[in-house]
Amino acid sequence: MAPELLGKLLIRETAEGLVSGWIIEAEAYLAADDPACHAARGKTRKNASMFGPPGHAYVYPIHARYCFNVVTEPEGVPSAVLVRAVEPVAGVELMQARRRQARLRELAGGPAKLCEAFGIDRRLDGWDMTQGCQLWIAADGGSAVIEASIGRSPRIGVTSAEHLPLRFFVRSHALVSGPRRLRG
Repeated sequence: MAPELLGKLLIRETAEGLVSGWIIEAEAYLAADDPACHAARGKTRKNASMFGPPGHAYVYPIHARYCFNVVTEPEGVPSAVLVRAVEPVAGVELMQARRRQARLRELAGGPAKLCEAFGIDRRLDGWDMTQGCQLWIAADGGSAVIEASIGRSPRIGVTSAEHLPLRFFVRSHALVSGPRRLRG
């Protein structure tokens, strides 16, 4: 599912306004044989959303910030895709205010930066993204990513199963958050 999210539009609507961006980088976390997956040791109060239905958000805290995932498998199968980076489209000024950052490259190029720019926090954990309000993913609207332009590499920042090539990104995109090392 991770490569299928590339080129889709992530949208967040709040009282402050609407922000959106093209998803350009994502990492998969698998229910089976993936010790880096938050659900590898079973269901807890903190990771319960990963066991929920597909199309729901799994938001978790890390170092006083947040990371946002999309649950991808049927209920009870804890797999999710971490959205690592987007290319800002709408609401750039709001993203800049939230991040206290003017540089486009620094707005949403990394999972915690993305959550800050989009106003995503733990309150959206378990959110049904299929409703089309507050937080959702829209079709690509003509910005489809051509399969040949998708890069694949090991995930970033994990110490377990770091060799698995489960990070997908738009190869030539300047706003990708991590290195463009390719595998296989």
